[in-house]
Amino acid sequence: MAVAAGLLTAGLAVPAFAADDPPQSDQLWINEPYEQTLPIGTDGGQPESRTLGVGLYHDNDNFTVTDGRLSVDVSDLAGVAEVTWPDNCTPSGAAAVCTIPVVPVIGSDYEDQVSLTVRAADGAEVGAQGRITYEATATGGPDGTLTAPRESFSTTVTVGAGPDLAIDPVADIEDGQPGDERTIPFKVTNQGNRSANGLTVKLYVSYGLTDLTRYDACAYPPTDGDDYPPLNTVVCTFDQVLAPGDSFELPEPLTVRLAPYALKERLDIGVEPGDGAQDIDSQNDYTALQIRAVNTVDFSVAGDTISGAAGETATAELTFKNNGPAWLGNLGSGDPVAEVRLIVPEGTTVTGVPSDCYPRTVDGGYYPKQTGAPRYDCSLPHWVLEDTRHTFAFSVRVDTVVPGATGAVSIHPAFGEFGEYPFDFDPDLTNNTAVLTVN
Repeated sequence: MAVAAGLLTAGLAVPAFAADDPPQSDQLWINEPYEQTLPIGTDGGQPESRTLGVGLYHDNDNFTVTDGRLSVDVSDLAGVAEVTWPDNCTPSGAAAVCTIPVVPVIGSDYEDQVSLTVRAADGAEVGAQGRITYEATATGGPDGTLTAPRESFSTTVTVGAGPDLAIDPVADIEDGQPGDERTIPFKVTNQGNRSANGLTVKLYVSYGLTDLTRYDACAYPPTDGDDYPPLNTVVCTFDQVLAPGDSFELPEPLTVRLAPYALKERLDIGVEPGDGAQDIDSQNDYTALQIRAVNTVDFSVAGDTISGAAGETATAELTFKNNGPAWLGNLGSGDPVAEVRLIVPEGTTVTGVPSDCYPRTVDGGYYPKQTGAPRYDCSLPHWVLEDTRHTFAFSVRVDTVVPGATGAVSIHPAFGEFGEYPFDFDPDLTNNTAVLTVN
């Protein structure tokens, strides 16, 4: 199972343009589920309903976009599924128009604005399939009206039979303290129309979570933190049969402790039915719980001092260090935790470049050669432990002796050119800069 990550994270902004600003673009998009499986009724009973979340968002936070109108066409579901419309949708035959007063920008705290309730139609056969299609317009953008790309958004609905193990929602923990022990609610219900003959529970536990409750039915394979991101995997196999509507809980409550080095932790939980059965709805059998500890991570960088006559080459070592007390891992995005930047000193040329370091112009643009660039950005891994030290060794040739020449060394968030996020976890930014001194 893949480790999930969040999608949308910034806020709406009011347009603000100077008179000579170039024209700006914007685009309206529909966020829709790709597919949904609907169970037929059990023993002749009413089929279970499912909720489909749909919504609108747009690209450019320089514009405020309002009066979103989402058109939903369910005519292809005849004989396959039935739809119940929410209050913000006005139906007409096999279609409806749903109103969205304010359309959020991509990167905002996005939530679906339309919730469609669907269930298998009476008499629908297993394998029957249909599509829900969507179109949308809104007011705003550079031309005053935005339209989502037509014929681009749909949800495939399939009638199915089998177990459907669904994990009850679990709230994130935002205010943990290092040393805290927290209980994680865990409950699985079979929302399908066939029994699950046993189940497998998989836990993915980040490095800063310790003392996980141990169960006899679970295997705890060791993880080598030097070769793999610091996630521990726990695999549990239970033989309990879950008939449709039955629920399962662990033999005793699941607890974890936040280590002294905890910060941005996560606990991922996945379930699968036993006996090789296929879960008819994989969208509700996985959850990623975010667990935040009130802690800090002190990044620092050290420069170097080299010397040499004209024509000589020396090695300059730039050293990144995490002084703790917490570790940091971008386990969802996989982005580097930071970049170490070197502005090359006057009178010198870089002739040897460490791996994971990339040439740039002084302003951060593309530079065509690996050596000889005026600036280098060096990517750190996507996780650093609480005592990580990483050195980037450059070969630097002295072309002209400039007494006391210096180059700036600094730490920056990855992809800073595209919207730099501050190191809000770092209590001391004064040690995030240094110098490379030559002669």
